[in-house]
Amino acid sequence: MARQKGVLKYVGTLGDVRHFKIKGQEGYFAGMVGGPSGEQVLSAPEFERTRENMNEFGACAKAGKSVRTGLSQIVKQMSDTQVAGRLTAIMKKINLEDQTEARGYRKIEITTQRNYLVGFEFDKNTSLNGIFNAPYSVTHDPARNTADFVIPAFNPANLINAPAGATHFRLIHTLSVVSDFAYNAVTNSYDPIDTAQNEVSDVQFSGFLDLYAPATATTITATLPNGITPSTDVTVLQGIGIEFYQKVGSNYYLFATGNCLKIEDAF
Repeated sequence: MARQKGVLKYVGTLGDVRHFKIKGQEGYFAGMVGGPSGEQVLSAPEFERTRENMNEFGACAKAGKSVRTGLSQIVKQMSDTQVAGRLTAIMKKINLEDQTEARGYRKIEITTQRNYLVGFEFDKNTSLNGIFNAPYSVTHDPARNTADFVIPAFNPANLINAPAGATHFRLIHTLSVVSDFAYNAVTNSYDPIDTAQNEVSDVQFSGFLDLYAPATATTITATLPNGITPSTDVTVLQGIGIEFYQKVGSNYYLFATGNCLKIEDAF
């Protein structure tokens, strides 16, 4: 595939060459027109492996979307433009671990491969560990429906790398549920095994904390709603994060940069 480096920028087809952009990458790209028709891909025997890959890839994208949907309240201001693709890639790794189903129908059994999601940064360009350096701990109860994010007293001026102009911050603690996914022969698609609990979540915030004043010890408790007890087919993702504000008068204005969220644990 060629990369166009000149000043002429256009998309579409010119003769036998098509020009296009790729989301998340700079510049314009070019490739030859052609390839199999959609009908061939969906029915021809020689594309059997392609159809298997398409089936599983779509399932991985669906599972990744469930992670983002569970955190939809905050994920927009915490994510880079490639977060969907990066989550899909992780789900594909989990999908490949299944040795019980035929290729093209392998499960996405997150409950047995939770380690793949631990440490996931929703913005790969803004790591929580590079922004928030205060000591903390996280715990959860045996039932997996409530958890604590505990931060001892600390001095933000020494332990937080805030964007220029920020005056305050809030710490974030999240619990979100993502189900294992399996192929459903009735619907001819992948569906969450536990539909009722998939994407259930709770997002909790600290108060607005001054970046230039000592912060007292804080515990942020997140609890899954309606008293649910997570089933054996779901994973609870525990996230921690920080977001920055500028205070003007009595109002707090959220910054567009510096905000970050990380999956700290999965259980």
